[in-house]
Amino acid sequence: MDVLEAIFNRRSVRAYKPDPIPENVMQKLLQVLRAAPSAANKQPWKFIVVADKELRQKLVTDCRGQKFLAQVPVVIIGCGIPELAWKGMGGDSGKDAVDVDLAIAIDHLTLAAVSFGLGTCWIGAFKEELVKKTLNIPDKYRIVALTPLGYPESPDMNHPLDESKRKPLNKIIVKEKF
Repeated sequence: MDVLEAIFNRRSVRAYKPDPIPENVMQKLLQVLRAAPSAANKQPWKFIVVADKELRQKLVTDCRGQKFLAQVPVVIIGCGIPELAWKGMGGDSGKDAVDVDLAIAIDHLTLAAVSFGLGTCWIGAFKEELVKKTLNIPDKYRIVALTPLGYPESPDMNHPLDESKRKPLNKIIVKEKF
């Protein structure tokens, strides 16, 4: 599958089969995280791979009742390390790039997952302090996002983009000036 096909076929999946992900596929997906670019190549991140059923069940509560986290065989938690991140975002603002860096890496993962027939779903609705407690994540890390990773319950979960649900280009693209 080429990258454009993955982009146009990727969807948020909220129902999964319990089928395990083959180790060779999992290793390739972890390499995708490793290969992601980051500002000034700082790589200010840690990725936690949660396969333990009991921990995934606890994440359901930590993530505001998203029950599919207990169905899926793996949950990936993207943690940023602000102290290691490049501090030049927004010009002279001193803002760090950790959220952008993590978003790029997780997006690479979500697209690569499609090529293996796997589904994902960006999880931004979580209680950081609870996830940190459940997984014993140190305070210096900032959880940016989570994603389940597994085979969609329905084979049509990864399907072509529904153009009727996307804004037309002339509503989102600005040429040169507002």
